[in-house]
Amino acid sequence: MPELPEVETVMRGLRARLEGRTIIGARVNRADLRWPMPPALAARLTDASVLGFRRRGKYIVMRISGGDSLVLHLGMSGRMVLSRAHQDAPAAHEHMVIETDDGWRIGLVDPRRFGSLALVATSAEDLHPRLAALGPEPLDGAFTPHVLRAALRGRRTSLKTALLDQRIVAGLG
Repeated sequence: MPELPEVETVMRGLRARLEGRTIIGARVNRADLRWPMPPALAARLTDASVLGFRRRGKYIVMRISGGDSLVLHLGMSGRMVLSRAHQDAPAAHEHMVIETDDGWRIGLVDPRRFGSLALVATSAEDLHPRLAALGPEPLDGAFTPHVLRAALRGRRTSLKTALLDQRIVAGLG
């Protein structure tokens, strides 16, 4: 499973390639990932401008024009594949693809289909059930030993088990 450093690297790569670009096409090849993709996903992405990115735990959030955000989790084996549009054959297990106005295509490849995509209102990103349940970011300046101690207080599990709990610290393990 991609861990926090890998997810951060993927997010930065997507930001460098997509931020400020317009999505000229989107296609869902297989909608049944861990949770079904939104039915109108391709239509809502097409002609949208990519406004920015952020990472929350192991989730990548892509903000687009129109007030929507795409919330992406790579699951156990997911990855984003970048290629030139109309030149490269789609990768095996490519479940969704986005084409940009500068001739690139970005495909979500996930052989095991444990990843997920959700489309949410940007104003309600942090209320999305999968993001709302996450604990503090370990790389945030507000995450201190005192915050961790308070989160662990009263727990009767091993430290390893507690740290793997995404409600305690987002993105670890």
